Amino acid sequence: QVQLVESGGGLVQAGGSLRLSCAASGRTFSSYDMGWFRQAPGKEREFVAAIRRSGGNIDYADSVKGRFTISRDNAKNTVYLQMNSLKPEDTAVYYCAAKIAIIVWYPRRDYDLWGQGTQVTVSS
Repeated sequence: QVQLVESGGGLVQAGGSLRLSCAASGRTFSSYDMGWFRQAPGKEREFVAAIRRSGGNIDYADSVKGRFTISRDNAKNTVYLQMNSLKPEDTAVYYCAAKIAIIVWYPRRDYDLWGQGTQVTVSS
């Protein structure tokens, strides 16, 4: 079973950039579809971005489209989230998530493996 560890969070000014990484243990990383979610204080967890196991399909929440880029390196067992033009409303704990890939891809749901989260704070 894959275990997930996020890194790369921190404090940044509005307009700045951060790159989050999610390192996965185990040899079967390429069998997993991956996603990023976030949860702001007092709010429900929300979908941010997802990438198919091959990297050939990608989905973004409308709120981050054009600013965030998800990518993966299956040789390094790592998925990334490049975040540019950050806004104060992007402040949240960001979670990496994984699920075994099946024939039909539902990028925004049904993840069963989660990391511990990494804090992103964007100051105005």
